[in-house]
Amino acid sequence: MADSVDVDPVDLEILRLLQNDSRITNRALAAAAGVAPSTCLDRVARLRQAGVIVGYTVQLDPVALGHPLSAFLAIRIGRHNRELVDRFVASVLARPQVRALYHVAGPEDYLVHVVASDVADLQSLVLDGFTTRAEVTSVRTMLVFQSWDGGPLLPAQASR
Repeated sequence: MADSVDVDPVDLEILRLLQNDSRITNRALAAAAGVAPSTCLDRVARLRQAGVIVGYTVQLDPVALGHPLSAFLAIRIGRHNRELVDRFVASVLARPQVRALYHVAGPEDYLVHVVASDVADLQSLVLDGFTTRAEVTSVRTMLVFQSWDGGPLLPAQASR
């Protein structure tokens, strides 16, 4: 995770453009940001190295891939030590059904976003994948009926 990094208005414009289209070519990115392609390439490399740009992803539709059921699992664990937590996190993230894992404050310790092919698949995941772990003391399942993605971190339009 990056500490706060100084970015100028050109950097912000490059980031805004990339967040809205990470497949944009460097030439098009440079033109839209008003800089030379070599300058743009250097700036993007600097922003990556500083940890501001943390990756480029492809988003897949779980429904199209046979996983129409989505749920959150609110998980409580009994003991909290680094070794146990690290093992738990690694085991959760190793499961392909897991879309996101959050360590949270409150009555539960973890919130896990999962997808499943059907109710039986979700039940198997909960029973065989989570409740069998010695450190897990409870699992509460919340089905997702509908979801919306949040907006971009930076405004979609340039502020110039």
